[in-house]
Amino acid sequence: MSDTPTLPSTGREWRLLSRPVGWPKPEDFELAEAEIRRPGPGQVLVRNEYLSVDPYMRGRMSAAKSYVAPFELGKAMQGGAVGEVVASEAENVSVGDHVLHFGGWREYATIDAKQAIKVDPDTAPLSTYLGVLGMTGLTAYAGLLRTASFKEGDAVFVSGAAGAVGSQVGQIAKLKGASRVIGSAGSDEKVKLLVEEYGFDAAFNYKNGPVGEQLRAAAPDGIDVYFDNVGGDHLEAAIGSLNERGRIAICGMISVYNNTEPAPGPKNLARLIQTRGRIEGFLVGDHYDLQPQFVQEVGAWIRSGELKYGETVVEGIENNLEAFLGVLRGDNTGKMIVKL
Repeated sequence: MSDTPTLPSTGREWRLLSRPVGWPKPEDFELAEAEIRRPGPGQVLVRNEYLSVDPYMRGRMSAAKSYVAPFELGKAMQGGAVGEVVASEAENVSVGDHVLHFGGWREYATIDAKQAIKVDPDTAPLSTYLGVLGMTGLTAYAGLLRTASFKEGDAVFVSGAAGAVGSQVGQIAKLKGASRVIGSAGSDEKVKLLVEEYGFDAAFNYKNGPVGEQLRAAAPDGIDVYFDNVGGDHLEAAIGSLNERGRIAICGMISVYNNTEPAPGPKNLARLIQTRGRIEGFLVGDHYDLQPQFVQEVGAWIRSGELKYGETVVEGIENNLEAFLGVLRGDNTGKMIVKL
């Protein structure tokens, strides 16, 4: 084992105690002390510095079958994290290296080295590897360019546009030659941010009136691409404004994650016949082949200042749950990060 600093014997971790019904409640979780496990052959011990909280985690809290296994009751939850290696039994990872991994929701994580990705804190701030240069950014990149088959001249509508994924989708569309980019958000402050900071051509507060009416006003010539983070009335509105051969990429449906009854579907699906429109869901895990291209292209935009990103940083692992609930409420602008 590489030389290691003196480490505490325990660290804190968040556990799921019961599966939430509707909105998650504090009593569904606990912050517990756990023994720090020394790494075995091929493993590393990481002291986490930044943790990610994301809407998809709500699905893992239920027992329903999904694309990823549910969190186990009574055990530490998982999520994206980046931190420093403080002990190593792996040949290719040294103490002092920084890695991206999925042993989040805890202060220390013992993981297989093959599940860790080395990241360089000198190239970009560590937190960006959880957001704009991480899974969040790749989600935006793959969903827009591959799933939605974006092409120059398209008019693009993005829901949840001030969030980590949505804000990047809109900017990539602009950088790739969109004719018009429209975003929806949940506050007038976020609407202002989208237009003034992120360069959207138009944006609206979905709480200020029917989404369909506001979208038609913002995109009088219709839309060619809809990137869906919200579902519900936003999806119905997008179908209503979809141009011929329009494409809809379903990334998430945050508006229905806490529903206890099935949400009604869009009432205007038949319009897809007329427009020859296409709706396709996607998972970022199917598109990791794009990672090198993504890092090269988006990394250059970040360095040049052409692509801007926001982060909402919450301090302390004790506030991890509140940060997660904040994402479900839409409290964040850009990526929600917990700094340890």
